Amino acid sequence: MMDESKFKRLLGNRERVPDPMRYRKDAMQYRHAGKSGLKLPEISLGLWHNFGAMGDSLENMRDMIFTAFDNGITNFDIANNYGPPNGAAEENFGRILKSSFSAYRDEMLICTKAGFGMWKGPYGDGGSKKYLTAALDQSLKRLGVDYVDIFYHHRPDPNTPIEETCYALHRLVEAGKALYIGVSNYNTEQLKRALPVFRELKTPFLLNQVCYNLLDRTIEENGMMQLAENSGFGIIVYSPLAQGLLTDKYRYGIPADSRMQKSFTLKQERLTPTLMKQLDELRDIAEARAQTLAELALSWVLRSKTVSSVIIGASSSEQILDNIRVNPSFSEDELAAIERICGQN
Repeated sequence: MMDESKFKRLLGNRERVPDPMRYRKDAMQYRHAGKSGLKLPEISLGLWHNFGAMGDSLENMRDMIFTAFDNGITNFDIANNYGPPNGAAEENFGRILKSSFSAYRDEMLICTKAGFGMWKGPYGDGGSKKYLTAALDQSLKRLGVDYVDIFYHHRPDPNTPIEETCYALHRLVEAGKALYIGVSNYNTEQLKRALPVFRELKTPFLLNQVCYNLLDRTIEENGMMQLAENSGFGIIVYSPLAQGLLTDKYRYGIPADSRMQKSFTLKQERLTPTLMKQLDELRDIAEARAQTLAELALSWVLRSKTVSSVIIGASSSEQILDNIRVNPSFSEDELAAIERICGQN
């Protein structure tokens, strides 16, 4: 773990305070998380990439947090395994929070997740009460906070009874370590099993965090959107830009510093002639709306009132600013054109 003096040297001594006009009317819009009283910004900032300890600039990280907060982004989405290495994103965010945002903690939603492998042995991942309790305790220490606003189970665990996982999450709320509960990557059938348990326990379950974008409609096809609407929880979307495919990043080739070059999660084989044609046609619609392709993609996801927020990732403040000008209103002709384009084989 980095000592405090080294952190301060790397972060620099530049003083900065949040923009007093961060809640201006022309800035961020907020939506309820399902049928709860909690509101989320339409755009949330995810700290999956670019907040680790491997070559990332602490000054750039802080600048991104300021840029997000200055523009009304109050929801910061982390997980215990974000980095690399595991825990680095929480640790870096916690240090920035302490140095620059401690006076603004109550204006922020600080959210983390646990479910993937974090330490050796049989108790280092999954959905057991043992793992989830220890994982959140570790996260709170790295973040330097007494509680998180939303604690998510990061993935369903087939080796743990879902009742145990639900009860563990419930107990963490009762212990004051989390205000609300969410899950991530749960499918429709898994949530149908969890919902009655949460209701019986009166657990403040709010959100399912899932992948959804113009190129991936799985949650529409498997009934998740309808379940959310009927049951009163919200959808919070990750990968709304399909890991950069729904931007201009790959329009003229594959940049050396892109995720496609550095990450195993996005393969070059995705860039087929059919996909490139679809993206060009979507850009035409975006330009007619005075938007970029990324803004169109984010707006399209937010057209659904069941979606409480979309999580963007960024490597610079400029990327954040490029992704906050959304307009979730579409004409019937625009929606029909989008469906025609995205339905191409």
